[in-house]
Amino acid sequence: MSYHAARTQGQPGAPLVFTFHGTGGDEHQFHRLGTQLIRGAHVVSPRGEVNEGGALRYFRRTGEGVYDMDDLGRRRDELIRFVEAEIARTGARRVVGLGYSNGANILAAMALERSDLFGEIMLLHPLIPWDPAPQPGLKGRRILVTAGERDPICPEPQTRSFLTYLEAQGASVTQAWHPGGHEIRPMEVDALKAFFA
Repeated sequence: MSYHAARTQGQPGAPLVFTFHGTGGDEHQFHRLGTQLIRGAHVVSPRGEVNEGGALRYFRRTGEGVYDMDDLGRRRDELIRFVEAEIARTGARRVVGLGYSNGANILAAMALERSDLFGEIMLLHPLIPWDPAPQPGLKGRRILVTAGERDPICPEPQTRSFLTYLEAQGASVTQAWHPGGHEIRPMEVDALKAFFA
């Protein structure tokens, strides 16, 4: 599967960072941030292929917080193949994923299916409205979750439920909360940088 993507070629042997945009974003939304988080890294930012009223996404939904699970599964598997190909192309041994909102959801879906793909995962405002099966491969994985306490799109109880799930799998989870909604605040960017400090 080939995706339109922004790519920054890193140094030989450098880590590979994937960034996944939110609904209405594109491949440029977090690409530069990816280059800033790990200097000299390869950065690949694929563009979602679902058009929802002019807004790009990675998978279809039938309403706010209601996912087309068949479409999610199909597109998750296509993106897994894309990620595998990029890992092979760069030869990277350290692979990092960053996603916001819809991008966080597709990144989480990939990690729940293939826990070996990403060594470190950053999920900004994820919403996982299903009960994931146990994934023992997440044990020891470093995962950062950022969220807003008044996020109308990703309600706090569902975020906390997902955090409980991740911790039950043995993941090494870092949380960063702000008192606002679905917007990304400076403290979240600080949390991302601290995650790699």
